[in-house]
Amino acid sequence: MKVTIIGAGIMGATFAILAKELAPELDVTILERLDRAGAGNSWAFNNAGTGHEANCELNYTPVDEEVISVEKALKIHAQFNVAKQFWAYLVNKGAIKEPTSFINQTKHCTIVSEPSIEELKLRFKEMSAHHFFEHMRYSEDFDEIKSWIPFTMEGRARQEKMAATVIETGTDVNFGALTELMADYAMNQLGVKIEYGVHVKRVHRSPAGSWLVETQTRGAPVQHRADVLFVGAGGGAFPILKKSHLPFARRFTGFPVGGRFLQARITPEQADQYRAKTYGKAEVGAPPMSVPHLDLRVADGQHYLLFGPFASFKPVLEKGRGLFDYLRAMRLHDIPGLLNVALEHFPLVKYLISETFKGDKSMLAALDKFAPGLSQKFNWKPIEAGQRVQIIKDGDLQMGTEIIVSSDKTYGTILGASPGASVSPEVMLRAVEQLLPAIVSREDSLAKLKEMFPEDNLETLINNAERYREVRDAANKSLGITSKLSG
Repeated sequence: MKVTIIGAGIMGATFAILAKELAPELDVTILERLDRAGAGNSWAFNNAGTGHEANCELNYTPVDEEVISVEKALKIHAQFNVAKQFWAYLVNKGAIKEPTSFINQTKHCTIVSEPSIEELKLRFKEMSAHHFFEHMRYSEDFDEIKSWIPFTMEGRARQEKMAATVIETGTDVNFGALTELMADYAMNQLGVKIEYGVHVKRVHRSPAGSWLVETQTRGAPVQHRADVLFVGAGGGAFPILKKSHLPFARRFTGFPVGGRFLQARITPEQADQYRAKTYGKAEVGAPPMSVPHLDLRVADGQHYLLFGPFASFKPVLEKGRGLFDYLRAMRLHDIPGLLNVALEHFPLVKYLISETFKGDKSMLAALDKFAPGLSQKFNWKPIEAGQRVQIIKDGDLQMGTEIIVSSDKTYGTILGASPGASVSPEVMLRAVEQLLPAIVSREDSLAKLKEMFPEDNLETLINNAERYREVRDAANKSLGITSKLSG
């Protein structure tokens, strides 16, 4: 069976490894538009690098009339722990030599000012009662919070009332480096073929039922054939889906959202001072994607601080592609959905447009509001983040991700953005299960699945504390994550 994957990002590379590990006889090829794996949205500074476990993101625990909902947080935390099991498997078998090449332990903190203290206290009470978050700590003491996250507190007046939570076992993940490591393993040890510089123009069914992938490969037209086609091309998945002529393609439209961060390079000593990702609370009326956070990042052995995000309205599907590509991907049936979103979510559209024109001075002012005086402490520069394309489904805007599989199980794709890369192994496992059910159900495949994912059942992780701790501790040990940070 010939399996073709479009996109050599974190999703495509993960799908390829899972498919080949479960069925080595598969002929797997990845087609990538760029010149290396993980160079798109997976690249280190095209995303915030947070290993999303819902430890610190308030938008994963929404409040409704003073009732905190933790269901989304529990699911995301469970998904990330499935991800850690897969990455630990790659480390244990030597596919990845050194876990710190892509994952580094980093405190996950949440900080709020006086108007939101009671909300954070309630969130702490609800979350710490569950075994996922049993090690979460809460404080309103200035000095204790400063010991956790000094750069956010050093310039703040002591009389200002603040509250914070911390979990010591959070992570910073360089998804670009991880993707490159996985791509190398897939090619050199599993026999996956990866072709770079391949721009997919359209896909369609042949009379015999296979998929034909028409591409422009380094200037020349090249056609590929696939029995099973998986599209993990970020925002580029939308126009490919439109050109597939599958009946459900009309239900989906892409809503692009750009973004920027402030970045500052720091020394290892400064990184030891502030080894954290600190999330705050979005401004009243701002969308969840605007939650400000100050993050330690580790990339290629260097340490950085990242602050943002500063969202923008940029009508392009992928970073590096233009407006014309976006317009060319549009269909007449997409227009009602876009208009509906513009009307129903006008505050979001207004916010994105206003953020688009925010200059360096305003960005630094936002940093100082979050961490007083920090704009003067380091040399900050604005950088452009990756392009996120949210789902418009049946005219409604959605903020999550969705796996879509054709009824004959020959075409699959993933649409949406958040939480994205952090949960890629769990999401790709479900995609493989749906697209290659006969392979997944084989006895040898089931044994390999247990080796890669000792416990992939989310409900078991959520409801069985003993089992969760067992698989969490084993994965953390392989990945170098300890119960408490040193320094």
